[in-house]
Amino acid sequence: MSSVLGMAGLSLVFTLIIVIAYSSAISQLFQQRQISQIKTDFINNMTHEFKTPIATINLALDSLKHPKISSDPEKVANYLRMIREENKRMHSQVENVLRISKLEKNDLDIQKENLDLNDVLEDSISHIALILEQRGGSLHRHFGALRTTVLANESHLSNVFVNVLENAIKYTDESEAPVIDIYTENVRDKIVIKVRDQGIGMSKTAQRKVFQKFFREHTGNIHNVKGHGLGLAYAQRIVDDHHGDIYVESEKGQGSTFIINLPLIT
Repeated sequence: MSSVLGMAGLSLVFTLIIVIAYSSAISQLFQQRQISQIKTDFINNMTHEFKTPIATINLALDSLKHPKISSDPEKVANYLRMIREENKRMHSQVENVLRISKLEKNDLDIQKENLDLNDVLEDSISHIALILEQRGGSLHRHFGALRTTVLANESHLSNVFVNVLENAIKYTDESEAPVIDIYTENVRDKIVIKVRDQGIGMSKTAQRKVFQKFFREHTGNIHNVKGHGLGLAYAQRIVDDHHGDIYVESEKGQGSTFIINLPLIT
């Protein structure tokens, strides 16, 4: 009897070893698939991050060919400024990857100064103005905040708003003209910024994941998978560094509203 029990015990041990080894192999395969998916998502998202500045530059160059514009020094200077600014933005997007890594390591030294948030918003709007115009869209300002001074890094905070505004354009159906409303208001010792669009909206699942790195929501067309990706992950880290918070309210088919709260200088 003891020998039978011993053999049964050994069989159980060997079975457990086989199960553990099999589970480990499955886990490694799953991790490899995840890494492969992350690489694919990274390429897709970086492509999306470059689309807006490249499109703006192309539109500006096409406009410069028009006789009425090429003969107007003021308009030429304006389009050249746009091209220069978008080149800077592309360089900034390349650095976003390094910034995310440094932020996670708390290794990014963000210098801050007193800024008027209205000026930062206007700068961000100028970056997407040409793309919005090309789509036949409109942007409406509802700047109700009376106190607008914040301690912030101008470049990083401007990038946050540009990312949100770009999403408002990208996530409006291509058959429709984007409509964007920007609201500001003071709530106690904070300034609240709301960027509302009338786009395709997002699911509850997407709202929970939208600030994760490399997240992208399928829009129904597998050849046109749009991604929030690095942009919103970076935005959240920057807003966190400014002791604020960012979140989204949305419904499918009803558009999205991104809400950013930042502390005021008192």
